[in-house]
Amino acid sequence: QVQLVESGGGSVQAGGSLRLSCAASGRTLTTYAMAWFRQAPGKEREFVGGIDRTGGTIYYADSVKGRFTITRGNAKNTVYLQMNSLKPDDTAVYYCAAGPLLRVGREYAYWGQGTQVTVSS
Repeated sequence: QVQLVESGGGSVQAGGSLRLSCAASGRTLTTYAMAWFRQAPGKEREFVGGIDRTGGTIYYADSVKGRFTITRGNAKNTVYLQMNSLKPDDTAVYYCAAGPLLRVGREYAYWGQGTQVTVSS
């Protein structure tokens, strides 16, 4: 069993940056592929990016490529989402997820509760 807790959300102006953290308890995250998703009001939850268990493969959605970066923490139980050049369209609740394989769909076994990111123009 894995419990995931996101933090680092908040309000920022367009062009600003935020770093989201996903901390796990129960097992180290190196056992799992990790992904970030987001859900804006009235929209479906969408894949933002993900990293496989080894860190050797990282995928990003086209909408965030070049602006967002996923990394694993040295403590092995934290994953980060560095978000730069934020746009109002990035406004959403951001979720981290863990599962055995890196996928762009929502086939992840474990989910955090989400953290709100609001970008104003």
